[in-house]
Amino acid sequence: MTEDETRTDEPAADESLLDEARALLEDGQKLLSAEIAFQKARVGFVLGRAKGILVLAGLALALLFFALMAMVVGLLLALSPLIGPWGALAVVFVGLLVLTGLSVLGVVRRVGAITRVLKRGSDPS
Repeated sequence: MTEDETRTDEPAADESLLDEARALLEDGQKLLSAEIAFQKARVGFVLGRAKGILVLAGLALALLFFALMAMVVGLLLALSPLIGPWGALAVVFVGLLVLTGLSVLGVVRRVGAITRVLKRGSDPS
């Protein structure tokens, strides 16, 4: 090869390399836009399902509330002949307070554990 042939081949190689880089950049842009469209579709699907889940969860909580109210009324009616209406009311009230206290204690412990982990930045175990 002569020196002139080598000089003419170098610009062609540079242009070919630039064309390949442009093609790679275009492919990356297409891939990125396809990935964004896919993630948008996933989010739309999840949000569509979340509405139904929230409605069913709300209904379940409402029915649980009514079931608990029926249990409280049933306890009052069942205990009234045994210890009188005021005694039944007191027993049910104290029982509900104990359950509430245990629930609050559990919440406080879990929040405290989370707070300790976040302050230390370490593993909870």
